Amino acid sequence: MAAQTQSRQERGEMQRSQGGGNGSAENAMQPFDDLYKYFQNYARERPEVVALWCFGVGFVLGWKLKPW
Repeated sequence: MAAQTQSRQERGEMQRSQGGGNGSAENAMQPFDDLYKYFQNYARERPEVVALWCFGVGFVLGWKLKPW
């Protein structure tokens, strides 16, 4: 039960410390985690661009999905 509640990062650290897994756990492909980290770093560096994109997407969705 405790293994089910562990995060992906904790499981990866556990595998590295135990030497398990197929090849090196450091080289394992994790595209969603990498994309999330990239977006976080970009948002920290350029918050005004991210805010404008969110406003634009919200405006278009609100315009197209208006209730009347």
